[in-house]
Amino acid sequence: MSSERGAPPTPVQIREANAHLAALHGRVAELERRLAAAEETVRGQARSLIRKDHELRAALQGLGHQKDREIAALEEKLLSSEEETQKLLGLLQDKDTLILHLKHRSRLLDKICRSRPVLDHLLAYMAEGEQLSPVPATQSKGSALDCDHLLETGCTCLGLDSKDFALDNDQESGKSVFGTTV
Repeated sequence: MSSERGAPPTPVQIREANAHLAALHGRVAELERRLAAAEETVRGQARSLIRKDHELRAALQGLGHQKDREIAALEEKLLSSEEETQKLLGLLQDKDTLILHLKHRSRLLDKICRSRPVLDHLLAYMAEGEQLSPVPATQSKGSALDCDHLLETGCTCLGLDSKDFALDNDQESGKSVFGTTV
């Protein structure tokens, strides 16, 4: 390097400067290639991220629609179950009412069954009474004796005729009928 500023560069200096410029130019070209490659990589990654973003948004939207459909189906199922529950509760209430009614009938039948021997005896006595011949009309003294006899056997004489003991309400027939069936 020369000490003078105005002196022209020497050929060695020019060659060194040219070599330095060539190296710089090569380095700049290499950096530009690497930059272009990096930019292409970044653009590729950006496109890939955008595509993935679209795919994920579409998948998320699909999941949202599927979720909405499942919720609608579950709500419909819930309403159907609630209706069925109400029907079953109504049926249960009807069955409970029927059970109470049948329990009452059962208690009545129980009472009837426990009273059956007494009823059988009563019906046997009534059948025996039907087979007796009618009492001939007698004077008041005769009927007083009959009443005395009835009082002795535990019956009261109320002045009733055989129609008062009829089990059917047919008053026109004029016959006394004792029912013997239960």
